[in-house]
This record gives sequence, C-alpha cells and structure tokens, in this order.
Amino acid sequence: MRKTIAVMTSGGDSPGMNAATRAVVRTAISGGARVFGIYNGYQGLVENDMFEMNKRSVSDIIQRGGTILGTARSQEFMTPEGRAKAAENLRERGIEGLIVIGGDGSLRGAQQLADEQNVAVVGLPGTIDNDIWGMDYTIGSDTAANTIIDAINKLRDTASAHRRIAVLEVMGRHSGWLALITGMSGGAEYILVPEELYDLNEIAAEIRSMYEENQKRYVLIVVAEGAGSAIEIGIRLEDKTGIETRASVLGHIQRGGSPTVMDRVRASSLGEQATLALISGVSNVVYGVQHGRIVNVNLYDAVTKKKQLDPEYIRMAKALA
Repeated sequence: MRKTIAVMTSGGDSPGMNAATRAVVRTAISGGARVFGIYNGYQGLVENDMFEMNKRSVSDIIQRGGTILGTARSQEFMTPEGRAKAAENLRERGIEGLIVIGGDGSLRGAQQLADEQNVAVVGLPGTIDNDIWGMDYTIGSDTAANTIIDAINKLRDTASAHRRIAVLEVMGRHSGWLALITGMSGGAEYILVPEELYDLNEIAAEIRSMYEENQKRYVLIVVAEGAGSAIEIGIRLEDKTGIETRASVLGHIQRGGSPTVMDRVRASSLGEQATLALISGVSNVVYGVQHGRIVNVNLYDAVTKKKQLDPEYIRMAKALA
C-alpha cells in the first residue's frame, strides 16, 4: 500500500476539478494515506511548490469552478531535466504516487514522468473538450455544454427577431465534441467541426434558398474553433447570401461556472476510484466513464490514440437540421 500520494490539476481548468480534488484528498485520508497538493500544475511540481492537505483543505469547494490548486504552463517540465527535477521533488517528500487531473497534454506529461522517472501515476480526465480516448465523459464537459446551450438559447431570440444568421464559435481546437453535442441539442441548422469537411458556398446557397422560400426566419450555425473562425465565416456568409449575419465567440466563459450535478458526482466518483487504485498499488492508468460505468484505460493508450466523434451523432445532427 502506498502511504503518501500527491494530487495536481493541470492544463486548461474545467468545472469539477475541485470536486475531483476533494474526493482524492478525503478518500486518501480515510484510507490512512497522507496526501500533498501541488500548486500550479507541473510548474509547481518542478518548483517543489506543494503542501500537505487535510480534510479541511477541501471544505466548501465542491460547488466551485476552476481549481483551488491552480494550473500553469511549464516550459521546464517539457525537458527531460525538468521532469527529473520534478520526480526528485516527489521522492524527497516521500511521495509514492501522483494523481494528475487534466486533459490530453497533461496526461501526456504524466505518461512521460512515469516512463522516464518511474513515477507511479494515475490520471483523471479533466477537460471540457471530452476528447480523451477510451471514455465517453471527461470532467467539466457537461458544465461547458450547458453553458453553451444557455448562449444558444439567447442567440436564438435575437436572431429570430432580426431574421439574421447567427454564427457561434465554441471551444474545440482538435475535437468538435462540444460543437456537435450543443449544436444538436440546441437545434442548430449547421454544425462545423474539424473532423468533417464542409463547403461554405454550398451552405450559403442553401441558406439563401431557405430565406427566399420563407422556410426560415433565422439560421443558427455552431462552429468549433478548429473548424474555422466564426467572425470570418460570418463575413463570408453575409457577402454570399446578402443576409445580415452576426458572429459570437463564446471564449473562456465556457470553462467557468459552478459544475453541474453530473460533473460533481462523476468527478467525485472518479476521484475516489483513482485514489483507491493508486494507494493500493495501481499505476499508469486513467479513470473515466464509458457507457455509464467507471473504467480504467491504459495511460499510454489514452494519450496516443485519437478519440473519434460518434458517427451516429454526426448522422443524427445532419438528419435533424
């Protein structure tokens, strides 16, 4: 049994990270282990910026967005020398295992730490993009999707009043999950994602035809940032259709806010399972949710394999547009 572990949050913050941290700390202490918190992700690990936590350390945080441990980019950790320094800092404090809560890049760093420095690592998928291979859900994705839906509902009101085309840009540089799930549930006419090719000339012709035949009072387009700029797409559509077009870029508001019930419960469940696994001797895995059940995925597979958008969702979104 591992008697001393550490927990850190890394990469872009996501709602539910605090719930996961809370679960890690309280599960570890209840299991008889000490637990250290690392400030500011891998940068804090390199700088030895950590402290021992107790149950009071995580009081009154389950409802908070962001992360009490903070997060930061670390150029030094990206070097072999930086990772060696990070591992030495863990060993000096007697820390036998590390839980990393973060997205693809953060888990990739965890995998390097495990491979190069033989650090026992367990990952938790904390990213609003929901793009980690081997699982259907990542911490924060539900809250972010609900934030976007709220924006879509408001955009519909003004787009309808002015008979406009509304183009909403959401996060997703490499994955279109947020755009797909919110565009589909928000009733968007078009959903543009980096995984699928689209023809803006064809879209413009279809929109112009719908307006001329009075089939539509407005059109809503949701675009993932990796599929194009909402502002540029809006300019081009207005030029091609002659229809007033407005673009909105939702930006970092998608990362914030109090986590939903789903994100609180699932982050707590995943945090507990990851901690029980780590203190019992498991390492080099990521805990996630697949088909409603908690699963563990090999860490190497999680960071080297690419998650694909559900083709049934893509088909349904086109059919229902």
